[in-house]
Amino acid sequence: MRFLKIFLGVVLVLFIAGVIGLRVAPSNPAKWHVDPRRVTAPRTDNFVLLRGEEAARFDMPPGDLAARLDAIARDWPRTKLLAGSVAEGWMTYVTRSRWMAFPDYTSVVITPDEGGARLAVFARARYGKSDLGVNAERLDAWLAALRAEVQ
Repeated sequence: MRFLKIFLGVVLVLFIAGVIGLRVAPSNPAKWHVDPRRVTAPRTDNFVLLRGEEAARFDMPPGDLAARLDAIARDWPRTKLLAGSVAEGWMTYVTRSRWMAFPDYTSVVITPDEGGARLAVFARARYGKSDLGVNAERLDAWLAALRAEVQ
């Protein structure tokens, strides 16, 4: 019985340490701030990559699109800018899950496109092989909010 209590205590301490580690793990901009147009797609299912013809197109100047996307991203729960700027048109955001604080990274590049702008995006999870679709859901919501502002 004593062994079981000690074992469970050790497991609990390790679990708590792991949760704390997730919450305080640093996000290195040199690793996570990437250009979606130039990345290699991962072999896992925990990402969304829109570039080239798949990149979303908007009928607004690139600077306006960057500013609107930045406002939408910063208003998203548990999301902050990790690197880049609106002026560059290249930003990377980190969004943490509600309960375990798993970090997901969304890198965007906005470029001019025939009188409008194109938005290339690479949204991915830091941990695991699957993100249960949360990156796609978040990206869909951001794109819907952008489209609603354009109309």
